[in-house]
Amino acid sequence: MLKTIIIMLLAVTAGTVGDILLAKGMKQLGDLSTMNLRGIMEVAFRAMTEWKIVVGTAMLALFFFLWLAVLSWEDLSVALPMQALNYVLVAVLAKYILHEEVSALRWGGIALVCIGVMLITKSSSSDKKPATELAQPIPIESRTGDT
Repeated sequence: MLKTIIIMLLAVTAGTVGDILLAKGMKQLGDLSTMNLRGIMEVAFRAMTEWKIVVGTAMLALFFFLWLAVLSWEDLSVALPMQALNYVLVAVLAKYILHEEVSALRWGGIALVCIGVMLITKSSSSDKKPATELAQPIPIESRTGDT
């Protein structure tokens, strides 16, 4: 489980940093919804040379490969909720790097998500008992008075 936690923390960090860099890079390039097709194509070509978008894409690729590694050994029902830790990092980085407003209600929701992730992670370690523990017979108590 420790291996899963460490790799998931690395994956979530890479994914979050990638998302933040993509958001910051795209805000600099402009709002695509107000552009015509030619404007969108020009922004697409500029995006390929914008360092924030290039590094952000590389970070998301790193997330993807770390995620594949985790899926090779961990149950999806345990690994996927761990991705929710992304919400914490996104909120912190969005507040301090993108200067977004994060309300108290949103922080409360993030706290609830963290509690849920901890419960799921804890349940995973208790679900996986060693095979030797499961294979041992239940001792039968000897009765007094039997000869």
